[in-house]
Amino acid sequence: MEAAVDAFYRKVLSDDTVAHFFDDVDMDRQRAKQKAFLTMAFGGPHNYSGKDMRTAHARLVVNGLNDAHFDAIVGHLGATLAELGVAPDLIQQVAAIAESTRADVLGR
Repeated sequence: MEAAVDAFYRKVLSDDTVAHFFDDVDMDRQRAKQKAFLTMAFGGPHNYSGKDMRTAHARLVVNGLNDAHFDAIVGHLGATLAELGVAPDLIQQVAAIAESTRADVLGR
């Protein structure tokens, strides 16, 4: 998970379309949250105890977070997992879990 999360955030933070959303984010905490998400997505324990998705992303929505940004993040996640040799069916499962959060992340 460590390698996946590090590679994922390298992609995200080098993408000018989404990197600005992380300007004032504690990336150590953010990485821990992403590790918890991926662990859960791959069938491990669900250890996330932070804010719900809607609350956690509300200020980003106010600052313009939209479907294109969400798609970019999911795309970076899929590309990262593919680079690490994760099977396509597992990548699709992770993408489906991420997709299930779209409405809450985007405040709908």
